[in-house]
Amino acid sequence: MKFTAQQIADALHGTIEGNKEVSVSSLSKIEEGSPGTLSFLANPKYTAHIYNTRASIVIVNNDFVAEKEIAATLVRVKDAYSAFADLLEMYQQSKGKPSGISDRAYIAPSATIGKDVYIAEFVSVGEHTVIGNNTLLYPNTTIGNNCKIGNNTTIFAGVKIYEDCVIGNKCTLHAGVVIGADGFGFAPQQDKNYQKVPQIGNVIIEDNVEIGANTCIDRATLGSTIIKKGAIIDNLVQIAHNVEIGENTAVAAQTGISGSTKFGSNCILAGQTGFAGHLNIANGTIVTAQSGVGRNIKDENTIYEGSPAFNHKDFQKSYIHFRRLDGLVKRVNELEHKLKKQSSE
Repeated sequence: MKFTAQQIADALHGTIEGNKEVSVSSLSKIEEGSPGTLSFLANPKYTAHIYNTRASIVIVNNDFVAEKEIAATLVRVKDAYSAFADLLEMYQQSKGKPSGISDRAYIAPSATIGKDVYIAEFVSVGEHTVIGNNTLLYPNTTIGNNCKIGNNTTIFAGVKIYEDCVIGNKCTLHAGVVIGADGFGFAPQQDKNYQKVPQIGNVIIEDNVEIGANTCIDRATLGSTIIKKGAIIDNLVQIAHNVEIGENTAVAAQTGISGSTKFGSNCILAGQTGFAGHLNIANGTIVTAQSGVGRNIKDENTIYEGSPAFNHKDFQKSYIHFRRLDGLVKRVNELEHKLKKQSSE
């Protein structure tokens, strides 16, 4: 399908700068643009590419100021990144979605299946499980007994959801996600062995949550592990038993969260961050990449860095000294040598 600059501007409530009739039929990155493609500029690091891109149309922010001539037609919007995301969503929807229930899927007799559900080959749905309307279950997904999956949720191939877990509406679980495996609960014994502590709770994932591929969210020992509405979780994240992830919190890849730690809303956990157990993390906390948090964070909207992590500003000041340690050690050694020499004279 082809769309003109005018049609795109109308859909995004934007304004046009250039040829209103130029059309595009596909999307491209700005640095790889070609005639007939649509791209966008949101990150200032890519500004140089707009002057030589071959893309026919580029979406830019309203406040973008061109420093020289641009061949492409510009569509100006309030937020270029969000506008481009809207277009990608429209494009995705235009491709349609799968439908129907495969005769090679297993659905327990006591399960309840909603309307317009897609259940692909080799999906297994357990006893007394409820699948909501317009939900998509891709191949090789397993949903255990007594689960509840909401409406308009997409569960991609190979996802495993253990018994008693709850998934909300409009959630997306990418391939290989495991929801509700046992928490890491073992009691040390006098003979140095470990006794397994039964994990009899569940996982509750609220509405509008997205979970990346191969992420694991463990069931609670008692009660529930809870992922609150609007949270976004990247690939390869480990969330342990009885953790609570607050509303609209973002968790980047390879983060590990130990049991019973609770996060407030609107937190940002960068890649490879680690958290000890039984912590409370305040609303709006940002933890930078590869940081290790071992104590409560009580002040809201603060940034923590380092391992062990402490306030970002203090860390940056201390880092200046970290980098100078080798030189300081040499100076101390030289001073000690001089003092010894003086005392021996």
